[in-house]
Amino acid sequence: MRTAPLTVQARSSALDAMRASAERGNELDVLVIGGGVTGAGIALDAVTRGLSTAVVEAQDWASGTSSRSSKLVHGGLRYLQMLDFHLVREALTERDLLINRLAPHLVKPVSFLYPLENAWWERAYVGAGVALYDTLASVTGSKRAMPWHQHLSRKGMERLFPDLRHDAAVGAVRYWDASVDDARLVETLVRTAVSYGAHAASRTQVLTMTTTSGGAVTGAEVVDLETGERIDVRARHVINATGVWTEQTESLAGSEGGLKVLASKGIHIVVPRHRIAGDTGLILQTEKSVLFIIPWSRYWVIGTTDTPWEQDLVHPVATSADIDYVIEHANTVLSRPITREDVIGTWAGLRPLLQPDVKEGTSSAKVSREHTVASPTPGLTVIAGGKLTTYRVMAKDAVDFAIGSRATTQPSLTHDLPLVGAEGLAVFQRRAKHIAQQYGWDRGRMDHLLHRYGSLIGELLEMVDADPSLGEPLANAPAYIGAEIVYAASHEGALHLDDVLMHRTRLNYEQPDKGVGALEEIADLVAPVLGWDAETRAREIAAYRSRAEAEDAAARETDDSAAERVRLQADDLAPMLPLDHPVGAGTKPGSPYGKGASGPAGT
Repeated sequence: MRTAPLTVQARSSALDAMRASAERGNELDVLVIGGGVTGAGIALDAVTRGLSTAVVEAQDWASGTSSRSSKLVHGGLRYLQMLDFHLVREALTERDLLINRLAPHLVKPVSFLYPLENAWWERAYVGAGVALYDTLASVTGSKRAMPWHQHLSRKGMERLFPDLRHDAAVGAVRYWDASVDDARLVETLVRTAVSYGAHAASRTQVLTMTTTSGGAVTGAEVVDLETGERIDVRARHVINATGVWTEQTESLAGSEGGLKVLASKGIHIVVPRHRIAGDTGLILQTEKSVLFIIPWSRYWVIGTTDTPWEQDLVHPVATSADIDYVIEHANTVLSRPITREDVIGTWAGLRPLLQPDVKEGTSSAKVSREHTVASPTPGLTVIAGGKLTTYRVMAKDAVDFAIGSRATTQPSLTHDLPLVGAEGLAVFQRRAKHIAQQYGWDRGRMDHLLHRYGSLIGELLEMVDADPSLGEPLANAPAYIGAEIVYAASHEGALHLDDVLMHRTRLNYEQPDKGVGALEEIADLVAPVLGWDAETRAREIAAYRSRAEAEDAAARETDDSAAERVRLQADDLAPMLPLDHPVGAGTKPGSPYGKGASGPAGT
């Protein structure tokens, strides 16, 4: 398969194709609104059925919930307590499919300890639940991807996690799930879809939906937030996959029907790996949610919370109270308590909590325990709820629902379709030692590159061959080599420094300075690729510095409203437009820069 790069030129071509769809006979089959994991999965599902497909995202790919998760691919052990065996089996099937076939470079096994406070009844109760979890994973019809669970004594538990408090547990059950870089998964899905012929444009917001006199949706009017140009897009089916923006996007069709979604905030903190001695993760029950302590590369990810979010949907933030809550609960089991000084980064994400009732006026709906697909008006399909692990099932359900009877003759193929970077991975894994020696990289560097790019590492090697300096680590962000930064702009669709530091790398939350120290070097690498002049380069650097300062200041506030006020003091370079925002009032045509304003759709 030809692997298509996500370039500035590819984005322009995608917008051209959407522009051409307004001509009679050129309508797209499917227009997907939303570039998170669900929207990206829908675009891939639709285009591989032979449907002409476009996907638009108002911000960067995965900029919302899909880059702010716990970064786990899991079956949902807690759902067994609800006796939802079908849902757990479905998620376990998707987990193992991702590891075995679809994205083995991105999704990796990770083990967790479930500490036990009682040597008898709790071990029996938890052990039976985890045994059932493993059994459900064994009857999925695919190759088993994970080891079986183990029962550990206190001594065995302490050997795997030395920093677990001696009196915190009498033993543990060890089980396996998987981790993933969620933003990279989304970018990989988009790139795979484009490689099969989909048209994809980030920073492209839906302003309204076009309808017939009878109310049927026939497409949408979108605005290129980089230039201010408005484009009329025609499509036979429009699919709304905008997560916490679901209701706002539905309203653009002028229909009273649809799905109801509430936003719930979950935050995570990042702590250096050396600060906590342990070789496996921990899962803990709290009074409000489940707390994970997750080993991740050079650090630990600890979270999460579950609180209502009633502020602006674009930039949720972690407050001081949120951070203290996570620290406090982690410290209940850590022998060396962590402090605020140990926290090098945080992020906050919004869960789209699907409400059980469907709005009056919705013609039909397909409901599962986790997600719902509905049609508030002809021509418009809405999907909401769900989880990252089951994105492929959600995508299949959405496209099946949208195209109706055609799904029988054009069924989904994504269960057997590796994502870019998966094909040929084994070859590069076998060559890893030789490649590392040739380029002077240690094993950690090689593992890092294979995990991020899989077989696409060959494209980075070509860059380094052409310019050996790109094989060297960044001076102020040594976890990454220069080629990765160039590649983010040349192949992965990054348009701004925000995109590089937030989603193509994790510098925003894996370094105490949020990557600010590496800004000059990163800007020097991406500027030639994106055609920036000196003024644009300076503006990009200033905007990211402002963002970093605002996020740090927000994390010192104690409540959501105060934290949001501080965070929104930093303007976005390509801000979303409110519905009544005329092009030119704040963001003028031909310029991506203007005052920040939140909008409802396409994210």
